[in-house]
Amino acid sequence: MGFTRLFGASARLRAGIEAQRSALYRLAFAWCHDAALADDLVQETQLRALDRAAQLRDPARLRSWLCSILANALRDHYRRSRAFENVDDLDEAVLADPVTPETTSEATRLAARVRAEVARLPLGQRQVVTLVDLEGCSYAEVGEVLSVPIGTVMSRLCRARAVLKARLLDAAPGALRPELSGRRVWIVR
Repeated sequence: MGFTRLFGASARLRAGIEAQRSALYRLAFAWCHDAALADDLVQETQLRALDRAAQLRDPARLRSWLCSILANALRDHYRRSRAFENVDDLDEAVLADPVTPETTSEATRLAARVRAEVARLPLGQRQVVTLVDLEGCSYAEVGEVLSVPIGTVMSRLCRARAVLKARLLDAAPGALRPELSGRRVWIVR
């Protein structure tokens, strides 16, 4: 363990990083759909954050800074594994587990369907949707986290929402279509 990890980061910063662990895990899992990998990515994110504590200029932006580190850790993982040619082409790589209708209510089935459709999105779109719609980040924060311009964030989000809406409406029974068409669907964990 490095000197900075043990002594360089303030107790306040270490506590802030630890307080963000569950939010980081939610994001990591939403991006990779693998519990063990998500846990590894969060741990790597926390270690990198402690090593680079001096790089955090504004403690009020801790969450955005940690999300940036997490996005880079995921990118690094896929580069190292070379399992995919392009990180943005992960749309079909991992799908959420199907939920049986017998064991869930209609709302739970809809949430599972939304999660499955989010999992089918290309990684860039999936990251933007989860950061904006799940974590409540601003477009500027998402752009900073993913190192892309705000316009790219907006276009990815627009495309992702359009795809999700089309897929969910196509899969919805006729009775549900009018209800879903004008409503925002939230992903509940």
